Amino acid sequence: MEKKPVDIDYSASAVPKSERRSLLTMFMIMLGFTFFSASMWTGQTLAYGLNLGGFVKALLLGGAILGVYTGLLGYVGAETGLSLDLLSCKAFGVKGSYLPSAMISFTQIGWFGVGVAMFAIPVSNQFFSGSTTATWILVIVAGILMTSSAYFGIKSLTIVSYIAVPCVAILGSIAMIMAVAKGEATLADQFLTASAKSPLSVIAGAGLVIGSFVSGGTATPNFTRFSKTGKSAFWVTVVAFFVGNSLMLFFGGIAGAYVGGNDIFDVMLNLNLFYAAILVLGLNIWTTNDNALYSAGLGLANIFSKRKKPMVLISGIIGTVTAIWLYNNFCSWLNILNCTLPPIGLILILDYFLHKDSYAAIGGEKKVNWFAVLGVVLGATVANLLSWGIAAFNGMAVAAVCYFVGEAVNRK
Repeated sequence: MEKKPVDIDYSASAVPKSERRSLLTMFMIMLGFTFFSASMWTGQTLAYGLNLGGFVKALLLGGAILGVYTGLLGYVGAETGLSLDLLSCKAFGVKGSYLPSAMISFTQIGWFGVGVAMFAIPVSNQFFSGSTTATWILVIVAGILMTSSAYFGIKSLTIVSYIAVPCVAILGSIAMIMAVAKGEATLADQFLTASAKSPLSVIAGAGLVIGSFVSGGTATPNFTRFSKTGKSAFWVTVVAFFVGNSLMLFFGGIAGAYVGGNDIFDVMLNLNLFYAAILVLGLNIWTTNDNALYSAGLGLANIFSKRKKPMVLISGIIGTVTAIWLYNNFCSWLNILNCTLPPIGLILILDYFLHKDSYAAIGGEKKVNWFAVLGVVLGATVANLLSWGIAAFNGMAVAAVCYFVGEAVNRK
């Protein structure tokens, strides 16, 4: 009798209670998820637009909103044991779920590629004078390593997170303190000087904080479905996103204010901490890239009805081969796509709390919930085109209206 491969990541079923993980493990995974160098770019933008007081207010407001949004998604993932893609089958219909799966896969492959290049390019510039050959060697090596760990699923994500999170948090914080101590001006004065470059309002700053990780945050159920309870998943996610993302933004703000860079890597080089800089940069990107590739694999597995592992390999190859191009051309497009994901997350939250009973088992879903699909399309359009307010909020508000109209129509 042929042995059927065991799916330890439960890409097509709920995670059983026996496979749920400890509170500490989930905290490390979620904290590592938020450790991403691209968030530091946003930190630099905030430092160039806000004084220290405004910077902290934007972090608190944006971080709280982002934390609650991801926390609710984390709660739903843990209570059901379902991935984002299986939750989408419930809320959007079996065929309708292809839209959320495609959007999350597309953005996460994109960010994976950008992350690989964010490691390879600065290291090549610093140690190999920007050699094209050296850059591509670094891209290929980093892509292979990160794809390999994502291939083995939640177990390898756990190992990478346990190694990376303490290293990045401790070394990055030490470098930040050293930079402030070495600076000629106080932290407040340094931010005041930097903020004259491109002034922002606190609300606009909070919008940037939310946008810095709202796309990745929408994939939260893919990881919190391994939590023991919904309550623990909610608080682990809220704290991890608030602490982790704020730390990355602060690193970027310090880099911008003190050395004119956008990464703690720049600060550490300025302090002559060369090897620590490479270690922090690599581990920082590795944690988030693994989670991104894991989510992309789950999304493609849902669309093509294949196992997750081959889809992870395909995603990793695409992200690695296109890494330099993505880095040079795609960041602005990825930021546009970020606005498509909050409507997806809100509809998943609403559908779960309004139809809890239907989440007890997989099966019986309709083919397409057109109102949910329309909510994502219109929500993304409004979020991208409306300049007033916070883009993620605007998109979610439109998606909610479409969803509730659909609920009213279905009742009739």
